[in-house]
Amino acid sequence: MKKGGILILVVLAALVVWGVGVYNGLVTKQENVEKAVVNVQTAYQQRADLIPNLVATVKNYAEYEAGTLTAVVEARAKATSVTLDANNLTEESLKAFQAAQDEMSGALSRLLVTVEKYPDLKANQNYLDLQSKLESCENTIANARMQFNETAREYNTAVRRFPANVIAGMFGFDKKPYFEASEAAQQAPDVKDLFN
Repeated sequence: MKKGGILILVVLAALVVWGVGVYNGLVTKQENVEKAVVNVQTAYQQRADLIPNLVATVKNYAEYEAGTLTAVVEARAKATSVTLDANNLTEESLKAFQAAQDEMSGALSRLLVTVEKYPDLKANQNYLDLQSKLESCENTIANARMQFNETAREYNTAVRRFPANVIAGMFGFDKKPYFEASEAAQQAPDVKDLFN
């Protein structure tokens, strides 16, 4: 009985150590996903912070483009009002966030196409600096989204693999959604539409 009791205790201790290790690994992966969400939001916020300066610069040159400028300002307001909660990240919340950001991207694209009509503005150093910063922000956003998706993939894989999925299920580690390309990105723009 003593040997059997010791064997049972050793097996139970091994299971507890294994369970704690799996749990801690899942917590680490979940924290990485949360950090990646914050990085994505920060990248989008940097872009949003550039918008007022860009709008003000364009406004000085393009007095007759008030509708386009208003659309950009409204899209920025909407995009900054939709945030992600890393602790409650659902497919619906991610889609709402992405839709608001896509709306702002569209408004910005229309603004940048409008700028083509104003050669003086395109040559303005302040505008060129803002355009360069905006391009840098777009690259940062793309990288942050890719990093988030990679981190979410690692987390989702860990949550779904057996036997870790048993621990994940016991402690509420749910699968995380991914950023996906917008529907507009699925089709190439018609160049003739850009200059009409």
